[in-house]
Amino acid sequence: MKIFRVLLFCLALLSSLAWGSDSLAERQPITAAPSVVYTLRTGIAEGRLVFLGVGGEIEGKVNPDLIFHEGERAQVNLVNGEGAEHDIVFEFYDVRSNRVVGKGASSTTSFVADKVGSFAYYCSVPGHRAAGMVGKIKVEPGPRGRTALIAPDLSRDPSDLPPPIRQRPPRRLRVDLTTEELQGRLDDKTTYRFWTFGGKIPGPFIRARLGDTLEVHLRNDPNSVLAHSVDFHGAIAPGGGAEDTQAFPGEEKVFSFKALVPGLFVYHCATPSVADHVANGMYGLLLVEPEGGLPEADREFYVMQGELYTTKPFGTAGQQEMDYERLMSERPNYFIFNGAVGALTKEHPLRAASGESVRIFFGVGGPNFASSFHVIGQIFDRVREGAGLAARLRDEQTVAVPPGGAAVFELDLNRAGHYVLIDHALSRMERGLVGDLIVEGSGQDKQTHERRARK
Repeated sequence: MKIFRVLLFCLALLSSLAWGSDSLAERQPITAAPSVVYTLRTGIAEGRLVFLGVGGEIEGKVNPDLIFHEGERAQVNLVNGEGAEHDIVFEFYDVRSNRVVGKGASSTTSFVADKVGSFAYYCSVPGHRAAGMVGKIKVEPGPRGRTALIAPDLSRDPSDLPPPIRQRPPRRLRVDLTTEELQGRLDDKTTYRFWTFGGKIPGPFIRARLGDTLEVHLRNDPNSVLAHSVDFHGAIAPGGGAEDTQAFPGEEKVFSFKALVPGLFVYHCATPSVADHVANGMYGLLLVEPEGGLPEADREFYVMQGELYTTKPFGTAGQQEMDYERLMSERPNYFIFNGAVGALTKEHPLRAASGESVRIFFGVGGPNFASSFHVIGQIFDRVREGAGLAARLRDEQTVAVPPGGAAVFELDLNRAGHYVLIDHALSRMERGLVGDLIVEGSGQDKQTHERRARK
């Protein structure tokens, strides 16, 4: 009898290992070995609770990005490093680990990375996410190594923006911008040499509050061929700072200004030919929040529209080059969101959940064409235009944003489904200008006919 009880215990142990970790939904058996394994340890860094990377490229990193490719089986090990109770949840993947209680306790979570995009991972213990225990998993399309065969992806993830500024007095903020000229993916079979702020298009989203003083350090990478600069539309100063920041390769220039007007403002390179620098990808957004900040939203996204003028037709395989004559005559070959064809469909679709509120910070780098911004299947509940960021427009279908302009679009998502971001100059869809907003969850048919309550 004693031997029989031991055998039962062993069988139960093997069964629990085979089933893996707990899920928010019904657990599924794991039938294949994991392709990619990460280990995270809970801990304290910079005065806050965090996840710390263990081993490999993430060793010692705070809340590191966990990179997977579509279809890979992901395994994440969680180790309790300081004794408090923790778990780890993977947004939109319907999985969470067991709670780990006590220093040294561990748990393992496994799932198939079958949704492309960026997703949060976080601790669901009350207060821990707000305390700093949140990071990102990034699931890239196609098998591992696919993007390396073409060129690096320089498109900006629309969820890559700093969090809202909480109530605080004005302060001095240091802003570091590095200008880089880089070969990147324009389309599946097409590459282009972009000019960038920080190696991505658009440049980094800069967040300040009314009354802050921004100290901008512009460094031109030594490998650049050209001089570069930056002009902030939100700065009241000659050239918006361009006169003080003209930097040759290897140089660093410093420029300061005070944020005197709240609003969402474009910044861009202003080195002649300015249109050439902007068209090649040198644009971004600065948000100056009013006192007290903006109303809370569940999710925020960062999207910019631009054009490219190339020597060969849209979709031509191989390396594309700038056609200066087409630029001067305003005849673009490509219209793009966030720097590439497919940037917001294949690479970084926007993702949210039914019942959430979404805020899209939208700008037009241009350099020449306005956008008639529209989301197919949705109505903008509120649109905040220009200085002050007041919700001047409500229940709008399509809103014009000029080149060098920006607006804030807010949606209250009542229904799950696949929605499409476009410029309603519809021919531009055939030249690359399409994005996806994927809303998870459920929605009743009657909601199609319900009017949403205004906030």
